[in-house]
Amino acid sequence: MSRTYFTCLSALVCTASLLPAQPARRVLTLDDMHRFHDVRDAQISPDGKWVAYTVTTVDAAADKSDTDVWIASWDGKQHLRMTTSTESETSPRWSPDGHWLAFLSSRPGKAKGNQVWLLDRNGGEAQQFTDVKGRLSSYEWSPDGKQLLLVMADRDPNDPADDAPAGGGAAGATAGASAKAPKPIVVNKYKFKQDVVGYLTQPPPRLYLFDVATKKAEALTDPALEAASPTFSPDGKWISFMGRSGKDAERYATSNVFVVEARAGATPREVTHYDGVSASATRGRAEWSPDGKRLAYLQSSGAKQNAYNMNRLAVVEVAGGAPKLLATDLDRAVSAPRFTPDGASILFLVTDDASEYPARIPAAGGAIQRLIRGQMVISSLDQSKEGKLAVLAATDLRSPEVNTLESGELRVLTHHNDELFAAVKLGATEEFSCKAKDGNEVHGLIVKPVDYEAGKKYPTLLRIHGGPNGQDAHSFNFERQLFAANGYVVVNVNYRGSSGRGEKYQTAISADWGNKEVLDLQAATDHVLASGLADPNRLGVGGWSYGGILTDAIIARDHRFKAATSGAGTAFPLALYGVDQYIMQYDEEIGAPWKVGLDPWIRISYPFLHADQITTPTLFLGGEKDFNVPLVGGEMMYQALRSLGVPTELVVYPGQFHGITRPTYQKDRMERYLAWYAKYLK
Repeated sequence: MSRTYFTCLSALVCTASLLPAQPARRVLTLDDMHRFHDVRDAQISPDGKWVAYTVTTVDAAADKSDTDVWIASWDGKQHLRMTTSTESETSPRWSPDGHWLAFLSSRPGKAKGNQVWLLDRNGGEAQQFTDVKGRLSSYEWSPDGKQLLLVMADRDPNDPADDAPAGGGAAGATAGASAKAPKPIVVNKYKFKQDVVGYLTQPPPRLYLFDVATKKAEALTDPALEAASPTFSPDGKWISFMGRSGKDAERYATSNVFVVEARAGATPREVTHYDGVSASATRGRAEWSPDGKRLAYLQSSGAKQNAYNMNRLAVVEVAGGAPKLLATDLDRAVSAPRFTPDGASILFLVTDDASEYPARIPAAGGAIQRLIRGQMVISSLDQSKEGKLAVLAATDLRSPEVNTLESGELRVLTHHNDELFAAVKLGATEEFSCKAKDGNEVHGLIVKPVDYEAGKKYPTLLRIHGGPNGQDAHSFNFERQLFAANGYVVVNVNYRGSSGRGEKYQTAISADWGNKEVLDLQAATDHVLASGLADPNRLGVGGWSYGGILTDAIIARDHRFKAATSGAGTAFPLALYGVDQYIMQYDEEIGAPWKVGLDPWIRISYPFLHADQITTPTLFLGGEKDFNVPLVGGEMMYQALRSLGVPTELVVYPGQFHGITRPTYQKDRMERYLAWYAKYLK
């Protein structure tokens, strides 16, 4: 070796030793579960220079989540946290002049429950702005900033939170005589219960106009008309909203588009006229054209197929007339429509085969233009008066962050999870397709284990999404990546009934639950076995909600699975008639048993009625207060397997509804999944 070469090599070694060592990426762990930040609700300021949004984190000490409002400059150089209280702040909305940033919060103030608070954009503490007594769920500024439009329901006089004595304190067993007894719950509605809300004893939400100067709220709609999703016309003189009314309204999940003058005492006028049986307008908000003459909204598949609804884009003249469907050749669900500032086009989101993307169509109809390509999920869309676009974008390897969308390209504005993603190794996600026994083409996703080795067979988990009207998509999913980090192949299947494959695909399982979906799930299992990825002796299955329902269905027909986890599911729908919140679906899709007979009910109750066919050790889980798919569904299956001698456990999460929200319980659930699968598959 020459002296010159040696000197150069030494210099390179010395220089390299001075550079900071890049830490090796580590495997994702369960402790990372609550380190990820959830970014949502991007809102562009009136001057287009800022984007407000929310960030949800977990407060481990308080064992709860906390949502705060942040803003980012349009150039991405500044990121400011605007709220820091221990109570959540949601729904950030800019005042029309951009001076104020409003939000909803139940933080301590002059009144209980959610109120509108204001932040001065120039700095200072937030001020409570409204002092209303009802249950405030949403609000919107009028175009001139002189009014707020509130959606508010009456408070339940039986709500313990309203009757709690000042200072709190736990009541002892002997304090019953002095404690105020709750009033009996009196039910007189057809659909009388809803998860989280509870028993539906109060009138439906109403619209209120809140005067900014006087701080007084006046009712805009009558209690007989259920109102939701309102928005002001561009000139502030009118309000559109989705409403339900009429003697049969409570028997159908039917909403129509209404308009009403923006003044107390005005009479709402129905713009669309669906009967609730053949078609219905979605609850999504109707969007005004810039000239105030048209409304763009989403039309659903109708009451009978409500569970498998595929929204279509429609436009109607505010003055009245027949609505016009746009994008009629697009056999995909759409959402979030809004006119462009010139009124010439409508922007919307399209759900398409494991992805979701923004698109544009001429307001009069015509060709659809896809605004961005790639395997990703764009989950929200906000537009400034100048046409700037802010979106939430996610991929298999990145959770949602605020991005700008400019000339078909994304530019990242926020970076709340960059540090964590830079520290961990993730499994590769691949699409797959296969054929079911009846010829259906099945699509899905496979996540390979971290440090995957070609030719090696792995324990494999078939994880089934809920809904069924939803899809496993190209967006970061902690659960499937955690399983991949623990050495599993994870298989997600968009079975028939899922969104993203067209209306016929979605409605294929109507009144025939647990049949075609099982064929699709079995086809995916056959596919990963044939590919050499899956170890046939180490197959597991599981899911939550409809994923739990399908878990029960497949283990009653297929003995290949050595372990199962069934969360918030049911195997005996007949026993839930009047017990859960789906009375309208039962009536429309299946029919009352005394009308149609027991045959269709027996068919969809196959897993419970054939529980003696199940050999798979199964873990059942659920929330104690779940009104969506009540805990009794899991209890029945647990009892059946217990009586049959099949290994089983039942886990009940106290005080939880259909979605498990307490952080310690969320972590506990994942721990139990890992332990149950490890016990039988490893």
